[in-house]
Amino acid sequence: MKKQLTPLVAALLVSAPLLSGTAQAAGDIEAGQTKSATCAACHGPDGNSPNPIWPKLAGQSVGYILDQLGKFKAGERNDPLMTPMAAPLSEEDMADLAAYFSSQKRQLGSAEADKVALGEQLYRAGDAKKGLAACSSCHGPSGAGIPAANFPGLSGQHAAYVEKALKDFRDGNRSTDLNKMMRDLAGKMSDTEIAAVSQYVQGLR
Repeated sequence: MKKQLTPLVAALLVSAPLLSGTAQAAGDIEAGQTKSATCAACHGPDGNSPNPIWPKLAGQSVGYILDQLGKFKAGERNDPLMTPMAAPLSEEDMADLAAYFSSQKRQLGSAEADKVALGEQLYRAGDAKKGLAACSSCHGPSGAGIPAANFPGLSGQHAAYVEKALKDFRDGNRSTDLNKMMRDLAGKMSDTEIAAVSQYVQGLR
């Protein structure tokens, strides 16, 4: 499956400036830190969220943060907490917040030992029998993502958040993924596989 994804990834990299919209906007880190005070309750003052159901933003790429904030603001991605928070943000606000959080260092975690083997297999090799592509094809072998294509970094992300995100994609509750890539992938995964990959990602570094 990796070979099948290669042309798509290449096309995305070439067209990244068009896909990312305002992703190239330069934000101000200091201004972003000031504005992040309203984000701190859920995501932590440095982007390392204290609650595992909320994502860590620290170290995430500028383009991905901008892309997701834009989708929340436009109502393309809905969440009872994030949608109203993003609604009043200007492009400058979003650029500043993205600049700040991307400049922070993500705190890494650890994986549950009994889930590592399956999680690593799926992340690095996928499952050819199920037509399940390797997560590393888009998120990188170390989980750093592909910033130019707005594919997010996953290393150290909370397992609980990743598990919820995958289930939301699988169940159709989240549908902002390009060409249904994540929905198609998650739709082929069992709860056990989702839990294993989520744990593996949490400990990935």
